[in-house]
Amino acid sequence: MTNLTAKNLTDRQQKWFASVQASLERDTGKTLAEWVEIVKTQCPETKPRARSVWLKENYGLGVNRAAQILDAAYPSADAWDEPDALRAALWTDPAATAILNAVEAAVADFDGLVPTQRKGFSAFSRKVQFAAVRPIKGGDVWLGLAIAPDADARLEPAGKEGWSERLTSKIRLSHPDDVDSAITAWLRVAYERS
Repeated sequence: MTNLTAKNLTDRQQKWFASVQASLERDTGKTLAEWVEIVKTQCPETKPRARSVWLKENYGLGVNRAAQILDAAYPSADAWDEPDALRAALWTDPAATAILNAVEAAVADFDGLVPTQRKGFSAFSRKVQFAAVRPIKGGDVWLGLAIAPDADARLEPAGKEGWSERLTSKIRLSHPDDVDSAITAWLRVAYERS
């Protein structure tokens, strides 16, 4: 997590990443630079997941610390600190991008909004994530919301989406005009709860 800024993280996320980094040397007796050297010189694995498992099996490191070490050792263009690259790679379909733009316009005036980009979706947070969108093959978009699926008959349970577990409902959007007053109202409710 080398270049994370207030621009692409909530205050809560910034504090969490800082606490993981601050506790690494205290709890393990090794600096981040020492862990990077261990991974680069001793780890026989070449894939990120396998490297993470290797750190756990050989050093007892949890997934968060392993991710921090691996990010420092092997920086990636698809990390949180490269939101523009993530966005460009994800939003390639013009129809889906138009829907994303409509959702962004609907939340643009929300005070304290923190838009973030992940590899598989674009998220919107205040203190915590309240909505996310991800493209679907064919130009449609799933909009996930931190509101109950029974709030409206058009909503369905979010299921096993890759976004925050707080987003308990989703709706399929097929056109920018689908981001209507009802969707905007749901976004506002979810935002105010976040």
